[in-house]
Amino acid sequence: MLFDKLEGRAAGTPLAQQAQIERAYAQFKAAEKVQAIATLDRFLKLHPASPVIDYALYLKGLVNFNDNLGLFSFLTQQDLSERDQKAAKDSFEAFKELVNRFPDSKYSPDARLRMAYIVNSLASYEVHVARYYFSKGAYVAAVNRAQLAITDYPGVPASKEALEILVKSYGAMGLTELQADSSRVLEKNFPTLPPSQTTKPTPWWKFW
Repeated sequence: MLFDKLEGRAAGTPLAQQAQIERAYAQFKAAEKVQAIATLDRFLKLHPASPVIDYALYLKGLVNFNDNLGLFSFLTQQDLSERDQKAAKDSFEAFKELVNRFPDSKYSPDARLRMAYIVNSLASYEVHVARYYFSKGAYVAAVNRAQLAITDYPGVPASKEALEILVKSYGAMGLTELQADSSRVLEKNFPTLPPSQTTKPTPWWKFW
């Protein structure tokens, strides 16, 4: 491969670093995610002081980022709780490291937008799982997943439906005090909004 030859001949030089980054980008565009992440991890380990570390972190976030994170195949028979969210979380961590270490990087504003989208998508995922359990009459499981969305991802739009599921689940179980408490929290935080509908998440570039 051309990048291999270039990196070998220019070992230890900025050109070799550039070759590694270009290789990672090529792998990313070819949907070779595992290889791209491995290349970027190697670059970050070998060149911690490189002037393009911010771009390497940004690219690492992009490799695992999917702007359809919230659009899982909910109509299939697979239990939603089995779906893997590791890629989304890995993407978030890469963007988070970028904005924390390089807040003034030209890549940080876009990374922040993508982070916001990922957080709400992860919360939406938990809400979808909670809704699935509620539809099956598994109210305890529905409560657990709804509470997870609220506690792990506070303040995001998906919190509203999570609270609604808590209210309905507690009501279905006859836990009137908990139902009333959840209703008060729902009304306090979302006083004028109509009941949530199952919709596609807002595209990340239009988020909030």
